[in-house]
Parts: sequence; structure tokens; C-alpha cells
Amino acid sequence: MLIRDGFPGQRLRVLPRPRVAEALAAPITEQLLVTDAGHFPHAAAHGRARPAGAGESVVILCTDGAGHVELRGVEYDVARGDVVVIPVGEPHRYRADPRDPWTIWWMHVVGSDSASFVEAITDPAGEFSPVMTVHDPFAARASLEHVLTSLERDDTVASLRSAAGAAWGLLAQLAADRARGATEAGDPILAAQDYLRENLDVTASVPELAKIAGFSVSHFSARFRQASGTGVVEYHKRLRSARARELLITTDASVADIARTVGYDDPLYFSRHFRAINGTSPSAYRAAFQGR
Repeated sequence: MLIRDGFPGQRLRVLPRPRVAEALAAPITEQLLVTDAGHFPHAAAHGRARPAGAGESVVILCTDGAGHVELRGVEYDVARGDVVVIPVGEPHRYRADPRDPWTIWWMHVVGSDSASFVEAITDPAGEFSPVMTVHDPFAARASLEHVLTSLERDDTVASLRSAAGAAWGLLAQLAADRARGATEAGDPILAAQDYLRENLDVTASVPELAKIAGFSVSHFSARFRQASGTGVVEYHKRLRSARARELLITTDASVADIARTVGYDDPLYFSRHFRAINGTSPSAYRAAFQGR
């Protein structure tokens, strides 16, 4: 039996249908609106069958494991680093692989721009293909995490626009990837560094980064250290510290607020890390800079 949701550690947000109607009549979100988004880790027995299709276009990014999707009588295999894009109203079935269940980030989109994006991704030259390998899976995952985090905040205009912006950027990049055709992905270590740089508020998981890069943890860690001169955790701490220094210099935000911005829930823990890298506390650093 296939399971729609309810997986340990999952994240899921669905907009109320009246809110969808309101957003589709408002500027910006009338062009692109994310109605549903989620993250299903190691989703054993996950799957859906929609004989009449969905009321929105569906985007699924596989970041680990494998799955299968069936459209127009053709079954496609989905591997780590692949994205599935299903047009609105397109009958389909999808499921996690029973031996190696996928981990997915996903969203549903509607709006006046959505059809053009979906066509550019799935059928750019009259040859329908709903599955493609993402050239930069780190960036794709970051975009979908941004979408989900925005919807988790609330369903205000600001949050829906934030989600729409991240979704627009992802769909544009997928369309560009499709237009470029098959290409060698960029250096996965540089891509991992970019991901860490763009997600200072997310706790870095070395095993997850290694899986997305397609390496074992030990091989990924060795290559990362060779390229960066330090390990993933220390590299991310230094990126966070650099951003914190910038905020201490350029804003009046409290140390606690800056700590949260760069991914620390505990200001004291943040201060200890900041002192270890900079040789002084955040408050003393700000005072010293202002006294120059």
C-alpha cells in the first residue's frame, strides 16, 4: 500500500484553498504561487496515483535513494539528483523505490507563468520528458528549502512572495539546464561550498552533503578538506562568523538577533564560536570597530 505522507522527520505545508484563490488574484503571486511544499526523508512506501492529474504542476527533487514515476504510459526511473516535473492535469503515478526509498523535496505551483516554465522544462522541442538530472542539486535543494521555510513561517503576502521568488528561480534554472542539454555538473565540492554559503541558518550535515555530491562520507570529507583547508563544520562556522562580523559592523541588530540570522539558537553558543575565530566577543568586536 502506498502512503501519501506521515514519514518520520517530514515537513509539510499546504495553503488553505481560500488563501490560494486570494493569492492568485494578487500581484506577483498571480504569476507564480506555491500552494503545497514538503520534505519527505527516506519515504518508504511513499507514492501517489492521480488518474485525473493534480490541480497544480508538481515538482519533485530526489536527494537520496530512488523512485519511479509513470506518465503517458511510460515509466521513468528517478535517481539521486533527478527532478520530476509533472504538468497540471497530467494523469500520473509515482512511488519510492521499495529497496532504496527516496528522500524528496517537493512543491506544487500554479499561476500564469507556471505553464510556460513547465513546458520549457518538460517539452522544449516537442519531446516530452518529465525527468531530468539537475546540474546543481545543492542549489535546487536550497531553493526548495527556501520555499518550504517561507510557507512554514505563515501565509502572509510577504511569505507567499518569498516562496514564489525561490520557486521562480528554481524553475528558471531547470529551464536553463534543459536548454543547455546534458552537461557535466560543476565541481561538487565547490557546489557544496556554495550551498553552505547560501544557507548559513541551516545546520550542515556532512553525510547529506556527501550523498548529494555522490561520494562516500570519507571521500567527500577528504576532498572538501583538500579544497578548503578545513572540514565542513569549521568551514561553515567561519562563513557564519564572516556574516556575523558584517552584521555587527553594518547594523544595530542585537547579538541575539545576529546569532539567529547566522544559524545559532543560543546566543551564548554563538558568542563562544565567534570568540574562538575572532579572538574577541561579538559586542567587543562591534565596539572596537566603531572606535576606529
